[in-house]
Amino acid sequence: MDTSETSTPDSPAQPIAAGTGTRIGSLDFIRGIAVMGILAANIVAFGQPMTAYMYPDAFTVPHSAAEDWMWVGQFVLIDSKMRGLFSLLFGAGMYLFLEKAWARGQGSWLQAQRLLWLGLFGLLHYFFIWRGDILFLYACAGLAGLLFVGLSRRNQLVLGVLGYIGGVLLYAGFVGLLPMVADGEMGERAAFAEMAEELEASKQEDLADGRLETELISNGDYAGWVAHNIEVHAQELPFYLFMFWFETLPLMLIGMAAYRYGLFDGGLDPGRQRAWGWGLVLVGTALTIPVALWAKDGGLTYYGTLAAMVGFSMLPRGLVILGLAALLALWGMRASGWLAERVSAAGRAAFTNYLGTSVLMLFVFHGWAGGLFGELGRSELYLVAIAAWALMLLWSKPWLQRYRFGPLEWLWRCLTYRRLFPLKR
Repeated sequence: MDTSETSTPDSPAQPIAAGTGTRIGSLDFIRGIAVMGILAANIVAFGQPMTAYMYPDAFTVPHSAAEDWMWVGQFVLIDSKMRGLFSLLFGAGMYLFLEKAWARGQGSWLQAQRLLWLGLFGLLHYFFIWRGDILFLYACAGLAGLLFVGLSRRNQLVLGVLGYIGGVLLYAGFVGLLPMVADGEMGERAAFAEMAEELEASKQEDLADGRLETELISNGDYAGWVAHNIEVHAQELPFYLFMFWFETLPLMLIGMAAYRYGLFDGGLDPGRQRAWGWGLVLVGTALTIPVALWAKDGGLTYYGTLAAMVGFSMLPRGLVILGLAALLALWGMRASGWLAERVSAAGRAAFTNYLGTSVLMLFVFHGWAGGLFGELGRSELYLVAIAAWALMLLWSKPWLQRYRFGPLEWLWRCLTYRRLFPLKR
């Protein structure tokens, strides 16, 4: 979510072009794609219990056979890849911000302040708007990433890749055994019987929490829902950080190195970058498909989908993330026209679009407003996501033609520098 600084604190950001034919900056363009893609992944957890994101049986309405295949399609094409792309871009944006800070004689403390404010935004988001927040995770991982900004780009890349591989092994070991115990014959053995019972109890507890949240949200009890988040889910934050830490921080380091090698500004040979990009995307996708089919053949069980998403797909999706970054960077450097400009504008206002989408979904789904929580199936939820995409593309460019920053980008900037910046052009 770290939108890159396109100006010094005392000068305006470059305006979004009013006509067509203007080349689009790759970082903003990729952010625009990612902020739209991340909504496509998250829409299920906006309109259904959080567990329904991975586990179709947690839907409060029937999940058809066709929608089971939609689960497969989302898993292969979208799930965790947009978040990973955001993580990589966050690292690139951090280093870009620091370069500009160093040029003004400022140090890493300015970036640390920026991340601390981001963490506060994330906590407010988590408890009061939507529990699927990534901002707090990014703030914590970003603060840790500051320890490595002084490394050479090669060392950042090596450390990021090794850290990611470590995460692959850790997560596979952490959840890989669970479906064999919970869903297979292993759980019937005496040695694993107690573990199987504990896993079933944990599953039922999670589903019961989803039913309670559905009741609170559907009844329009916003205060009760917030109190439930604070009382029950605050204790989950450390586990939430653990679940994604060994993916997010390595990708940030890889993003820093990729920025310094010139991945986003034409510093690499375009032909080679394109070949590597397509190769990584195709190989990663080919390795993801068997994981998705394995989960579906197993009945899309609770622990089967958990293992597929967290344990078994991390390595192939890492390849896809890197390949997408390479290809979208090339596309963004050459893209032009009204659609590319609007996607880029959505990327320049990614912070506002990310949080703004969550606020919008409060009004769509909570009982005190639209009241659609738990009422829509997967197919209908995708239509809501498409409508939200249209809103992102409609508002972002006209706003940035009149104002220097997105609303929340401006607020975040003022808090970081502890001064008011002019907003209107």
